[in-house]
Amino acid sequence: MNNTTQANAELMKFDGKPSWGVAFPQAMQHVLAMLIGNITPPMLIAGICGLSAEEQIMLTQAAMIIGGITTLLQLFPVFGFGMKLPNVMGVAFAYMPILTIIGANYGIAAIFGAQLVAGFASIFIGMFIGKIRRFFPPIVSGTVVMSIGLSLYQTAINYIGGGSAAQNNGTFGSGKFWILAILTLIVTLACNFFGKGLLKASGMLIGIIVGYAAALIMGNVVSFTDLQTASWFALPRPFYFGLEFHPDAILMMILMYVVQAVQTIGDVSSTTMGGFGRECTDKELGGAIKGQGLCGMIGACIGGLPTDPYSQNVGLICTTKVVARRVFTMVGVIMLIAGVFPKFSGLMATIPQPVLGGATVTVFAAITMSGIQLLNEQPMNYRNRMIVGIALALGIGIDAAPDILQFVPELLNNIFGSSLMVSFLIVFVLNMIIPKDDTPEN
Repeated sequence: MNNTTQANAELMKFDGKPSWGVAFPQAMQHVLAMLIGNITPPMLIAGICGLSAEEQIMLTQAAMIIGGITTLLQLFPVFGFGMKLPNVMGVAFAYMPILTIIGANYGIAAIFGAQLVAGFASIFIGMFIGKIRRFFPPIVSGTVVMSIGLSLYQTAINYIGGGSAAQNNGTFGSGKFWILAILTLIVTLACNFFGKGLLKASGMLIGIIVGYAAALIMGNVVSFTDLQTASWFALPRPFYFGLEFHPDAILMMILMYVVQAVQTIGDVSSTTMGGFGRECTDKELGGAIKGQGLCGMIGACIGGLPTDPYSQNVGLICTTKVVARRVFTMVGVIMLIAGVFPKFSGLMATIPQPVLGGATVTVFAAITMSGIQLLNEQPMNYRNRMIVGIALALGIGIDAAPDILQFVPELLNNIFGSSLMVSFLIVFVLNMIIPKDDTPEN
């Protein structure tokens, strides 16, 4: 066996020992694949909550740190927290609809208060995942994932138009913003459709780099003021953003953790099947969900938003078959290092909102289509079509006409004002009470 063959063989074993030189390019491929997806949600939430530029940088730092911590915990379980499987964890786009509602109504402290409680509840979900897994078949999880994608489109369009600042100064939807967004989208799609290997895996990153370069050429779009004032090194400040506890926010976050547990089942299952050629065990699933819950609690204390496994990195694992723990340990360490350098987060904060909007359209579209793919795992007969259709119709419909809830008590209004929560509750209840029907599509 020559050296190259032996190195490849080590990469494809969980406890393999590939050289650091061989492992590093594989690790960087995963970092590039998840980077923009990890830093974008905190940047969006900072805008929604009206945070300062310095606080936005702090949120972005915390996103890198909590992503690194969660990735390492999943690799090296502690007291059953973690799955002992390779994956890359980061701040989840899936939580955005709920984080947006809580942040807009109560502020950033309420997000972290709800996250702290829900993370604790998630640990119990992980403990009993073997018993509750059957209550979330593809018709439920698929509808929820599809609803997440659909509910995020408005966020992408707002960013394409320039965001809240552009709305305030009357430039929202200007031509230069459309040019930046469309250019970013085209480059991202070109890499995804025609690229291979690292080029394909880093499509969104490359799209943002091109869009960013175009923004620099345009002038008066990118500001480096906040980058210049950012320090070179800083540790997270525990409880800087505070904690507030609102019953409706907590309930929404707990339900979102339940939903995310369902999606985690899919990602972990794909990892074991694609990387190891086997089904995942209930112990691995439970460890993954408990690990997310614990890290969610840690994140609430240091400013890190909720995390989940990144589907694009799961796809890389399935494609390359690289599962060596050493590779993913490097990924986690790189994320931690990036998280303690505010200059890095400050640079990320200079990315114009239209560029982020053009890039994230592809993410939100992928989430929606993942939901459709899950739904197709069950026959789309009359029963299943109607359950999904009613859940989405009422969820998206109420989201589009929120005034219909103006006479509902405030607590319920906040909960049912989310299309995700409405769709989830309806599809869950209907699937429970309507008799099963596994006949073919008709």
